[in-house]
Amino acid sequence: MEPRLDFFGSPLAGKVLRHVNSAGKAISDSSLPGTVQELVKIRASQINGCGFCTDMHTKDAAHAGETAQRLHLVAAWREATVFTDAERAALELAEQGTRIADASGGVTDEAWAQAAKHFDEEQLLALISLIALINAYNRVNVINRQPAGDYRPGQFG
Repeated sequence: MEPRLDFFGSPLAGKVLRHVNSAGKAISDSSLPGTVQELVKIRASQINGCGFCTDMHTKDAAHAGETAQRLHLVAAWREATVFTDAERAALELAEQGTRIADASGGVTDEAWAQAAKHFDEEQLLALISLIALINAYNRVNVINRQPAGDYRPGQFG
């Protein structure tokens, strides 16, 4: 598969990505645990069918020490016993936030309450921002048909 455009080589896309990546840096520097951040990015990318982001974030997570077992079970996290209650709450919020158009009420109060039990206000702000940001990245890559499989951990700095 070939991408529709050379998104990463475009000066305009470069300007846009600098701003988007700045938001990503603010989130990654927050107190939201890095493990939770990667799990959320992987799950949203799976839901959105973004092979490029799924490839990137599973490789980054593995490079950071995440186990193969947990990575293989992200798509079936509800049935898996390897995730903490906090991770499960973040994954639920990520799923509902990603599938927002599928539910008339958006994110449920129950999903929010579960997340609020495990994360402080700054972490919740980072989590909401992360869910929005990974969905934006997913849409760029899916629309552009960005191919997956060649990502190397740390490739983008």
